[in-house]
Amino acid sequence: MKPALLEVMRMNRICRMVLATCLGSFILVIFYFQIMRRNPFGVDICCRKGSRSPLQELYNPTQLELSNTAVLHQMRRDQVTDTCRANSALSRKRRVLTPSDLKHLVVDEDHELIYCYVPKVACTNWKRLMMVLSGRGKYSDPMEIPASEAHVSANLKTLNQYSIPEINHRLKSYLKFLFVREPFERLVSAYRNKFTQKYNTSFHKRYGTKIVRRQRKNATQEALRRGDDVRFEEFVAYLIDPHTQREEPFNEHWQTVHSLCHPCHIHYDLVGKYETLEEDSNYVLRLAGVGSYLKFPTYAKSTRTTDEMTTEFFQNISSEHQTQLYEVYKLDFLMFNYSVPSYLKLE
Repeated sequence: MKPALLEVMRMNRICRMVLATCLGSFILVIFYFQIMRRNPFGVDICCRKGSRSPLQELYNPTQLELSNTAVLHQMRRDQVTDTCRANSALSRKRRVLTPSDLKHLVVDEDHELIYCYVPKVACTNWKRLMMVLSGRGKYSDPMEIPASEAHVSANLKTLNQYSIPEINHRLKSYLKFLFVREPFERLVSAYRNKFTQKYNTSFHKRYGTKIVRRQRKNATQEALRRGDDVRFEEFVAYLIDPHTQREEPFNEHWQTVHSLCHPCHIHYDLVGKYETLEEDSNYVLRLAGVGSYLKFPTYAKSTRTTDEMTTEFFQNISSEHQTQLYEVYKLDFLMFNYSVPSYLKLE
C-alpha cells in the first residue's frame, strides 16, 4: 500500500511540473507575439548589451567580409588625416570645438553610433535609419517615416545636447561616420533643390532675394521681391563674394563638409561616399549588428543630380569664377579624394 501511495505522489509531482512547464511556455509565446507586434523583425533593435560594439567590429572584425572592407575605409581615413596635416593652416583655423559645432552629429545610444549628417548626401534616409535605430521599437520601416518628420530636430538627439564629459566619452567610445559627395555635384544638387523648385519659398525669400539684389544688374521689382528665379551663375557669384561669408556662415546645404563635420578635429572611423551609398550604408548597419534585418532604403534616382548635369551647369561659369569656387571647396576635394573635374577651366 505504501509503495502505491508513493507512486501516486510521484505522478502528481510530475503532472504539476508538466503543467508549470506548459503554462510557462504559453506565457513566453504570448510575450513573444507582443514583442513581434512592436518589432516585426523579431530582433531587439534597442539593445546591444553583451555584444561587440561597432567600433570593435570595425577595427577588429570577426568576419572576413568586414575585414576586407575595413581596408578600404582605412585608406579613406588616412586620406583625411594626410589632408588635415598638409593643410593645417586652413583646416585648423579653430583649435577647439564648442558644443554648438556639434549640432550635425546625431547620436544613437543603443548602438553606440554618431552620424554627422551632410545635406544633399542622402541625409534624409540616414536620419530615418537613425530614428529606427534609436527609437526603441517605435519605428521599424524607415520609409514609413515622412521626410518632413525625419528633419524635425526633436526626433533625434545630437551631440551638442550633452555635457562636455559626456561628449568626450562618446567621441572616444562610439563609432563616428559621415557620408560625402563630389563637392560640385552636391552644390548643383543644392541649387536645383532650393532655387529651381517653386515650393521652396522660404529659401527664395531668405537667400534668393539677397542674391538677386547683389548679383543682378537692373533686376525687376518682382525678382527682388520674389527671389525665385536665381540663375546658377548668380548663385556661384554669391558664394565666392567675400561679403557673403563675412556676413554669416553658409547655409548647411552648401556649406563645406569639413566645416559641418570638422574631420580635422574629430576622428571619423568611417567615411561613406554617395557614389557607393548603399554598399557603405549597409556596411555601417552590419557593424552595428543590425544588418541582417535593416537595410539602407533603395529609391529611384531618376531626378538626382549627375556628373553630366553638373558639367552642363558649369558651362556658363567663367574660368575666374570656377577657380575661386574651387578654392572654397578645395579641402573637400582633397580630403575625400575627389579629383579636379575635367570640365573646370582653372586659371
